[in-house]
Amino acid sequence: MGLESHRCLGAARMLPGGPKAPSALKMALPRLHDAHAWLAQPRGWPCWGRQGGHFEGSVAAMLRAAGRLRGRGGTGVLPGQCRGEGSLAGGSPDAPGLLAMVETFYRRAASLALQSAAGRPGGLPWLRGLLETIRRCSYVLEVAFPLRRDGGTWEVVQGWRAQHSQHRLPCKGGVRFSSSIGVDEVKALAALMTYKCAVVDVPFGGAMAGVRIDPRKYSEHELEKITRHFTIEMAKKGFIGPGIDVLAPDVSTGEREMSWIADTYTYTLGYRDINALACVTGKSISQGGAHGRHSATGRGVLHGIENYINNAHYMDCIGMSPGLPGKTFVLQGFGKVGLHTMKYLHQFGARCICVGETDGAIYNPSGINPKELEDYERGHGTIVGFPKAEPCEGSILEVPCDILIPAAIEKQLTRENAPRVQAKIIVEAANGPTTPAAHDIFLQRNILVIPDVYVNAGGVTVSFFEWLKNLNHVSYGRLSFKYEWESSRYLLQSVQHSLERCFGKARGEIPILPSPELQARASGASERDIVYAGLAYTMEQSAKQIMNTAARYNLGLDQRTAAYLCALEKVLTVYDEAGFTY
Repeated sequence: MGLESHRCLGAARMLPGGPKAPSALKMALPRLHDAHAWLAQPRGWPCWGRQGGHFEGSVAAMLRAAGRLRGRGGTGVLPGQCRGEGSLAGGSPDAPGLLAMVETFYRRAASLALQSAAGRPGGLPWLRGLLETIRRCSYVLEVAFPLRRDGGTWEVVQGWRAQHSQHRLPCKGGVRFSSSIGVDEVKALAALMTYKCAVVDVPFGGAMAGVRIDPRKYSEHELEKITRHFTIEMAKKGFIGPGIDVLAPDVSTGEREMSWIADTYTYTLGYRDINALACVTGKSISQGGAHGRHSATGRGVLHGIENYINNAHYMDCIGMSPGLPGKTFVLQGFGKVGLHTMKYLHQFGARCICVGETDGAIYNPSGINPKELEDYERGHGTIVGFPKAEPCEGSILEVPCDILIPAAIEKQLTRENAPRVQAKIIVEAANGPTTPAAHDIFLQRNILVIPDVYVNAGGVTVSFFEWLKNLNHVSYGRLSFKYEWESSRYLLQSVQHSLERCFGKARGEIPILPSPELQARASGASERDIVYAGLAYTMEQSAKQIMNTAARYNLGLDQRTAAYLCALEKVLTVYDEAGFTY
């Protein structure tokens, strides 16, 4: 049963995986149904697949065995689910909600794991239980608190924090301010964060928070009150803390909101915790943030594209030459992620020909300069009317290009427009921009989709680095900067003295002049350099793991299912080796 705490205008409800049912009868009926189904199970099928107190089989070996199998969907059905695509939370079969989309993609990967266990004695029920454990959202906190507006009126603000998985602690996820956010979307984004962290080997469980407001309609003072009050509500229920649940920026939140959260927690429930600032990432530098975090997601998108576009095998599969220089791309969304993605791709030789936002789109086949567009947008508040491009009529998702980058919101590529997409590579810089139906159409059309659970994981990767920085209480490079600089200088002096001893100094000293690249490295690695190097390495290793998984399961261009399988293997391994407390 869920834990509930009510108070006038400030109710907070902690629900085990979802919102409270509207009545006791409606709550009881599904539980009676579940009890009947449990009683009907054959004896000898333990709920969590334990027999004699031990797990059966090895997760890694079991899933590796599936490399000889081919297929998506299969015949496996998770406990509590009917056959087919499952529930459609917040949508219909043609337009599923984000939660239904995430569970559909998860179920496709889980079915392959079930196929691999089908031939092993006792393996299927064991794996079924664990897969259902991973799928479900562990905890959802729902809060409602009063806000006194600047004009003296009162209103109630509603918010949620979902902890999808606690297989690793702390949980990790963003805070979104949106008038359309709801509990299902929060749960879906928390699930994506679980899989995303597992894919890039960041030791966090997945979480997400949402506050149902339109931030454009509130003053800065009102937004600060909302942010701080929401932080207190989460803290009272144990949904924030450096070792419990770590928050981060998301849509309509940034360094300012993260600094408010850190300050609120540090001087209230976390005042005795020396690591209190690690309760949130994405902070400003003065508040313990890390250099490079602001542009981390966009830089991660760059590395994700590089790892695939430089792979000759995948480029042969879609009929494209390897390499980024000269490639054209279309960008939907010119926010933080879209802007930095555009900058980095432009820097590495790609050409942006079209940019779209909510109020319009612009097109220039010769290319759009990201710095000029950024300056124009800052001065005018819109990209519409940019003098070095023409208005783009119709959907920018259907503009011919090499790379299409949806970097705005979810469910942009659907069954209706997927047949008209003319890109060869789709890069999901946003969360959930492709519906399952569109995903299948892209596979049939031989279009490579680089999935969101991998390619936009740069933000959480650098958040992990910031979290470590806060726990260590020292910035990256501070302890070694001076030593590395002196070591480089002594190395050059040693080379100079060796040459002078060999050839003499008749003509004077032999100068050793370092190249500009060596000179930059010799001065020592800055925190930004270390963060960027760690991000590049993480994205490269994760891409290799996804590609190897795709090859092992014979998935072809289906990198999404491969990424989900990659995440499943890692989470299953944690449960296999650690077990459960109860």
